[in-house]
Amino acid sequence: MKLYKKEGNILQIISFPTESAEKGDYLLVEDADAAKALIAQVIDVQFAAVPGVLEELLRTLPDGGEPLQGEDIDPMEIAPHITYIQDASLLICKIRATLENEMLSPSSSWLPSRSQSTIKKLSIPMLMKLAKVDGKLPIILGGTKDSSLLTIDASSIDGTLNIITGKKGCGKSHLSKLLMVNLVGYKATVVIFDLNGEYSSLGLTNDGKRNMYYDKIHTLIPSQNFKVALEQLPLNTVMGILVNALHLPGTSAREFRRLWKMLKEQGKLNMQNLGEAIRDLNCNQHVRDALASRFHSFANSGFFTDCPGEATLLDESLFKAKDAGGAIIVNLKNTSNIDRQIVVEYVLGKLVDSLSNWKLKAVFLFAEEAHLYLRETYWDDIVTRMRHYGIFTTFITNQPDTIQDTIYRQADNIFLFNFTNEHDLDVVSRAARVDAETVRSIARDLPPHHCLTLGKVVRDFPIVARVRALDIKTMGETRLFFPTLNS
Repeated sequence: MKLYKKEGNILQIISFPTESAEKGDYLLVEDADAAKALIAQVIDVQFAAVPGVLEELLRTLPDGGEPLQGEDIDPMEIAPHITYIQDASLLICKIRATLENEMLSPSSSWLPSRSQSTIKKLSIPMLMKLAKVDGKLPIILGGTKDSSLLTIDASSIDGTLNIITGKKGCGKSHLSKLLMVNLVGYKATVVIFDLNGEYSSLGLTNDGKRNMYYDKIHTLIPSQNFKVALEQLPLNTVMGILVNALHLPGTSAREFRRLWKMLKEQGKLNMQNLGEAIRDLNCNQHVRDALASRFHSFANSGFFTDCPGEATLLDESLFKAKDAGGAIIVNLKNTSNIDRQIVVEYVLGKLVDSLSNWKLKAVFLFAEEAHLYLRETYWDDIVTRMRHYGIFTTFITNQPDTIQDTIYRQADNIFLFNFTNEHDLDVVSRAARVDAETVRSIARDLPPHHCLTLGKVVRDFPIVARVRALDIKTMGETRLFFPTLNS
């Protein structure tokens, strides 16, 4: 390989047929005299535009593509050299760092010697060693093209905002389960909003036997084994549900607050008395109608109960997960859209309350297709305010344009699966820790179950890996009518 051109942070390197390099590979451009080196990643491979090559190719197929009859005469034996030049490649590379005295800097201003520099492939394990990704709390994501393992550190997910995205059926949920069970293994508390009911069986192996996570997986199904007694609800949590999930206007909210306090002081706070108090309320008809419609949403959800014995205390599940690590899976599969928002609002309010009182240290929140149950204005609240409380969110979606630009700009890590749609690629490219050329070039060529990892977990060195299989009953696979034909 030979260094050809440098423009900004883009290197162009000539690669000959005997040297193989593909998109995503890392190269080390060393200059012995300068005791420095550049670390660059191949983001595109092109044919070298050598003057005369087009003319030479045209000469080999004259007369409409039919080769000339007769014997080739090459007394100077230059044909092999011409073929060698014709097959030369031009590697378009993005400079990721400058290496000097085993220290990395993001600078790309240094220019190595064209004639004296040497270029060789840089293996992923060596790159991770240079980047000091030591893996004290290792999470093995999968295998790379050079047959090594991509291992990240669980601490690099701590305190971060993460996005897992890619088109349908590429393996997003599988990766989220891999991250989740590893965090649980390191005694972290994890809460999952499970939209499709595919996380509940993570305590089982593929053949249905109990695994090491069995006692750490706690599944809560709203209106079945997950109910809340009104007398156990703090007023601010109820107001959060009414205002954020059910969009209760301010005037009606003030009236509800007065009613709630009155019933609480009288010791009569239950669903029946609350409904009667709203019905008998002497106020504006519009206010009473607004309160009545929200009360019916409460009652019809089946999530609220007057019997404390039926109530499932979320605190108990969280405390079980707090000591030895565990996952609380909120199964929203058979929950209507309105009920979904009520449950999510309650869980988030409860988490903030537990974290602000230091009953919990921190929580990792996994949100599948969050746009289906979180209002848009609430996303910023989760990412900013709740982040300070200790809620660290991972969004999983196959519709990247449903995530706001502000979320992408604050994302610390992005796990990107295949996208071929230009609009989707443009949306992901807005992330602060991503460059558009890398996303557009590498992501569209990713095979199924291969992930481009970007951000803090890989020290901003984008790496492609095939996500490893798990011996757990993951569920969530696409149901097929002709499974043998599609396997």
